Amino acid sequence: MKADIHPNYRDVVFQDVTSDFKILSRSTIATKETTTWTDGNEYPLVKIEISSASHPFYTGQHKVIDTSGRIDKFKRRFGKTAA
Repeated sequence: MKADIHPNYRDVVFQDVTSDFKILSRSTIATKETTTWTDGNEYPLVKIEISSASHPFYTGQHKVIDTSGRIDKFKRRFGKTAA
């Protein structure tokens, strides 16, 4: 194997912002935020919009997640032309 070609993995906390679900995993992603995990250590924090705690396939419920106003923007743009 070639030396120094593999990424440096580290422990990272992924947080689902819609359900406040958190999981500790390993990743190479860079982030500026940190959080304290249940073991008392501080880890980098990555905020995600969908996880197994909020995805309709896993929960069995359908819900619309519009965190950046995309649906309203679409309705304003195309709502009047469709009528």
